[in-house]
Order: sequence, then structure tokens, then C-alpha cells
Amino acid sequence: MKKTKAAEKLTAQIVELALDKKAEDIISINIEEITTLTDSFIICSADTDIQVKAISDNIRKNTPFKPIRTEGYEHLKWVILDYIDVMVHIFKTAEREYYNIERLWADGIVKKHQ
Repeated sequence: MKKTKAAEKLTAQIVELALDKKAEDIISINIEEITTLTDSFIICSADTDIQVKAISDNIRKNTPFKPIRTEGYEHLKWVILDYIDVMVHIFKTAEREYYNIERLWADGIVKKHQ
């Protein structure tokens, strides 16, 4: 599966939208060579439920596409936005440390964003 220009553009846009709401420790992991699940993950975290919601809302409202599926919005501990080629994981900091999904996908190409 080859990452499309549209997926690359969406990834860049989502990273900027997360940064706008002060998301922390933003990384993207290119996993297109590892799985057919998606081309890339974007993972970020926030210290409070309110900030997790703000990041999620900003991404959902300001991307040209709507996610085909959203999970975790009712509890705001780990929100997933599925854009098919790009999957966004917005964690509360403690949950991110607990689940450590970066380790699960460590064979992918990891890029840190600031």
C-alpha cells in the first residue's frame, strides 16, 4: 500500500490542528509496510479531559473529511478518529503511558512533531 499525497496532506493538517490546541508529544508513525489497517497513526496526549475534547473537536471540525468512525468520545481517556488512511489517537497522558501503543508499532517509521 503506497501512502497517497492526500493522506500525507491530511496527516500534516491533523498535526497542525493538534498543535493549535496544545497537544503534547505528537508523533506520527508510518505503518503502511507493516499492516493494511491504515497507512499511519498520529498519536498525541493531553493532561485533562477538556483538552482531549478540545483537540478532538478541533480536528473533527477543521479537516476536509469526516472520520468514518469515532471511539472514546464519551469518556475522553483515549479518543480514536478513523480517517481510513490516517488513524488519530488522542490520549489522556496517564492512559498513553499505560497502553504505550508506540511500542506496539515500533517497527514503523516514527516522526516527532513540535
